Amino acid sequence: QVQLAESGGGSVQAGGSLRLSCQASGSMDSRNCMAWFRQVPGKEREGIASIAADGSANYTDSVKGRFTISRDNAKNSLFLQMNSLKPEDSAMYYCAAGHFVVCSNFARFLARGYNYWGQGTQVTVSS
Repeated sequence: QVQLAESGGGSVQAGGSLRLSCQASGSMDSRNCMAWFRQVPGKEREGIASIAADGSANYTDSVKGRFTISRDNAKNSLFLQMNSLKPEDSAMYYCAAGHFVVCSNFARFLARGYNYWGQGTQVTVSS
């Protein structure tokens, strides 16, 4: 089993920055594909960034150029640097881990592609 725990959420004004962290424990495989998702009430969980073990990353258009995903395989950690935040970025943010193949196909931004989830950390951006 793999346990994931997010931290770093909070409230910030538009234009500000936050850095989210996710610590993995248990039987985490350093080859796993890892990703960040976000969700607002009444909407589906949205994949926004994924990263493979070799550091290759993908982003959805909504965050490209503003967010940066990174990982530290030695420490089983995942990060999301969020800059130029907008009110529409407000959501619960989740980290996820799945089989390494997920990062290389269309499922990288689909929740069903991931086996393990954290409990989430809230990000609120005010205008």
